[in-house]
Amino acid sequence: MKKVVILMLMVLLPIAMLLSGCKSQYYAGNTADDSDTGDISEMKMIVNINGTEFKATLENNRAVETLVSMIESNPLELDLRDYGGFEKVGSLGFSLPSSNRQITTRSGDIVLYQGNQIVMFYGSNSWSYTKLGHIDDLRGWEDALGRGNVTVILSMDISK
Repeated sequence: MKKVVILMLMVLLPIAMLLSGCKSQYYAGNTADDSDTGDISEMKMIVNINGTEFKATLENNRAVETLVSMIESNPLELDLRDYGGFEKVGSLGFSLPSSNRQITTRSGDIVLYQGNQIVMFYGSNSWSYTKLGHIDDLRGWEDALGRGNVTVILSMDISK
């Protein structure tokens, strides 16, 4: 039994070390050039809702990587409508790669729905989404989203 455990560790440890180096250029741990991208905890998106700005910490996935590459130079304006009294949803006008999984959202979560819709939560819901990020400071979040439709502008925070 001891030999089996040691053999498994000898095989799995090098694999885990190799996989830990396989990250996107936008996230910490990339051996290419961390100075340009920073730590994922520093990768921020600005969410402007009808003139009120919030910062969101982004997830590490292909949808975020694609979205970031699109909004780095050109902010994205979206019209979001209220749905169910707990979220705002709007079409991106294009599709992003999705990696949906069943999650329970909370206020401040920003997710991708059906590959082509952004959803911003001021309540909670359980569904299959690709998580994009989360608002860092929720003070004023629900008031900014308000009731009814809102205009949202997504851009990258380059103030690092």
